[in-house]
Amino acid sequence: MIPMFDALKLSDLPIKNSGILRGSSSTRPAIWIVEENGVRAVVKDFSKNKFVFRNTVGRFLIWRERKAYRKLRGIAGVPVFYRVIDGLALVTEEIPGRSLENLEKNIKLPDSFFEALKELVIHIHDKGLAHCDLKRAPNTLLGDNGLPYIIDWAASISKDEFRIPPLSLIYRRFKLDDHMAITKLKLRHSPETVSPEEAARYNYRSWGERLIRAIRDRLREVLQKAA
Repeated sequence: MIPMFDALKLSDLPIKNSGILRGSSSTRPAIWIVEENGVRAVVKDFSKNKFVFRNTVGRFLIWRERKAYRKLRGIAGVPVFYRVIDGLALVTEEIPGRSLENLEKNIKLPDSFFEALKELVIHIHDKGLAHCDLKRAPNTLLGDNGLPYIIDWAASISKDEFRIPPLSLIYRRFKLDDHMAITKLKLRHSPETVSPEEAARYNYRSWGERLIRAIRDRLREVLQKAA
């Protein structure tokens, strides 16, 4: 772990923050921007949530996301993980760039961006993780360097957790979903670059596919609500 922000306390966040990306709600953490020695970081903070929620769901999600970041350490395209504060807040690198949410209204992403995103997703899967929520455009960033970055790993799942059938089939479906999310983004930004094979796979609906999708969608709903 990179020794950054190691003196940061939860009580410091309202005072030392350089901005707040999202205030807390009953079930969602606050998202702060903090700066130390010229380095900026994002803090996902459950400490402002209600007592029971923050000490059950909040601590559980921080623990899971820390596990994901540790598995992905060193992968270009994933923010650097700095530390966890008191089990309730996660501190990660701020990526200079823009969310893909509504970005198609302003710029056209090149095919090279999606090729780089595909390689990033493959690398992540090789580490035994599926993101599970890439279809939400805000979870993919266009870095100022033109490269893709994937953020928010609270809903991710590990291959080790789903290694027993039929859970392994659901894990494979989530991996496929990560790739389908790229196709969805391409359809929004550069539909002419979507191959017939990609379009056919994106629209494929078999009996078994529908069943696995139904199970997957329910699991994703639970993960998203918690995250």
